[in-house]
Amino acid sequence: MSDSLVNLIIILSKIAVVQGVLLTAVAYSVYAERRVSAFIQNRIGPNRVGPAGLLQPIVDAVKLLLKEDIVPANANKFIHSLAPSISIIVSLSTFAVIPFGDTITIGDKVIKLQIADVNIGILYFLAMTSLGVYGVTLSGWSSNNKYSLLGGLRSSAQMISYELSMGLAVLAIILMNGSLELDTIVNSQAGWKWNILLQPVGFIIFLVSAFAETNRTPFDLPEAEQELVGGYHTEYSSMKFALFFLAEYANVIVSSAMITTLYLGGWQFPYLQDFGLPPMLVSILQIFTFTAKVTFLVLFFIWVRWTVPRFRYDQLMNLGWKVMLPLGIANLVVTAIVILFMKS
Repeated sequence: MSDSLVNLIIILSKIAVVQGVLLTAVAYSVYAERRVSAFIQNRIGPNRVGPAGLLQPIVDAVKLLLKEDIVPANANKFIHSLAPSISIIVSLSTFAVIPFGDTITIGDKVIKLQIADVNIGILYFLAMTSLGVYGVTLSGWSSNNKYSLLGGLRSSAQMISYELSMGLAVLAIILMNGSLELDTIVNSQAGWKWNILLQPVGFIIFLVSAFAETNRTPFDLPEAEQELVGGYHTEYSSMKFALFFLAEYANVIVSSAMITTLYLGGWQFPYLQDFGLPPMLVSILQIFTFTAKVTFLVLFFIWVRWTVPRFRYDQLMNLGWKVMLPLGIANLVVTAIVILFMKS
């Protein structure tokens, strides 16, 4: 078998496994959200389908598949159908550059635990997250509904506002590492040299921006049900609604994975290589470490949703432009000065 064919099989296998795990994680993030919200509100939560309600996400997916797909008479039907596809494709594609482990050796093949090993990983991530706003904005515009349009406009304004501060936080990391490659950034955090300790302000900026980018509480203004009925997906039903729902939770997982990669050492477990363990076991433990960090952050996203009240729209914009942006610029300038003095 030729090398190119073997490489193609490896790439397709990685895509299938990662996307399968990601979609399963998305489904069970919804279940986790419902259980955590029930716990916080002193309720039981889903407990009917399967043991402890574990089969509830599957039943919900089947239910939404079987629902009637209703499209408003005056909607732009093509864009109305296209918008949810944009949201879910962008969400799932963003994970391609995130390394979830170092390498794994099968036979004589050393396989990188990353779908696409590109040297501009951070740039790809920022570009894909920027594309995500199109799905939301187009869904609001194409529905021919005032509430949907307001939700779409809010979302585009919010994402543009917080992308700037997110980009500035990432620039500080790039300055420190001198690379756009995510693998290099993870390797530079070996031991306890995690960027959360070196860049605490950048971490807070990125975390807050991630909440705004994923339209999660306290930044869920685009779908504020008290004001906008259902926001940008008011006029959606059946599987199209499910795609928006899946995209939201996929964005949460991808954002958590990116925070883990940039600030929490990625798949690094401090001094794991010094224990003298077999290489295969080390690779498995690295994947487990990465998964544990991402799971913790997803639960943090869920906890914040059920404990922090929503901002007003003016507060949201003031925080983005008057607090986060100046803080991001200050953090970048201070980082640049420190690096300059350390090199001189």
